[in-house]
Amino acid sequence: MASPPIPPPFDDLANRPFSFYPPILNVEHNEWLYRKATWPEILVVNRKTGVEVWIPRRFLGEVSSIDHPVLIVGLIRELEYRGGSVWPYKRRVVEMPLAVGGPAAGGPMAAPERRGPAPVVGIRLESHADRRAFKLIGGAVALSVMVYVAALNLNLLRIPRPRSAAFPYRDHSFLVLTAGDDEAGVVAKLGVPASEHGGSLGAGAEYHGLAYPEHHYTVILRGNSSAAARYIGTLDDHWKPIHWVLLPGGESAEPLLRALQPF
Repeated sequence: MASPPIPPPFDDLANRPFSFYPPILNVEHNEWLYRKATWPEILVVNRKTGVEVWIPRRFLGEVSSIDHPVLIVGLIRELEYRGGSVWPYKRRVVEMPLAVGGPAAGGPMAAPERRGPAPVVGIRLESHADRRAFKLIGGAVALSVMVYVAALNLNLLRIPRPRSAAFPYRDHSFLVLTAGDDEAGVVAKLGVPASEHGGSLGAGAEYHGLAYPEHHYTVILRGNSSAAARYIGTLDDHWKPIHWVLLPGGESAEPLLRALQPF
């Protein structure tokens, strides 16, 4: 009978080597491949030894978002490999020895006889695999932060914005114009133009120029008709774009202004 669909996020581990953190004890080589999964557990195989192990899902944590230098699969419990299966690891404890030179048992300065359990102390046996896993996780976190910051900066740089080359101009009155202004809106903001002209670049689009010689610029509107024409930019006395907006599709109107012949 076919296995049920594999719930995420473990269905994207296929053919991708990964390491467990913390590493599974009693397994020297901490590099694994995903084989298959059921709802309660997943089957993995060690890349070096070929040992196959079923890992209960209740012990699995999160999967790292990046796989460089290695993909990390977190474990919420420290596990050990024993008898062909994995088990929760129980830490061993040992009694602390007497200090060197301390009083011997039964001597004149012997400590009072203990009547309760001996004091114990937990000893953590840190392996080379532990240190390597810590370094891998630290590197993965640092790389994730760097990638996020770089992507954020790139997206900010790519956000299209209306641009203006008019800062050298003394008269910036045209900067109040927006892509939503029609001829009436331009006149309301800048006043009645000295003259009006029309032109075309083909493809059914009409261009209307409202000349303001006292300000040394011409306001350009574009549309399929005079009533539908809207502001796209401003040209100087040399017919060079000094201000433009974004068109409805999100692209800049600057190329259209540069291609427009004087009229």
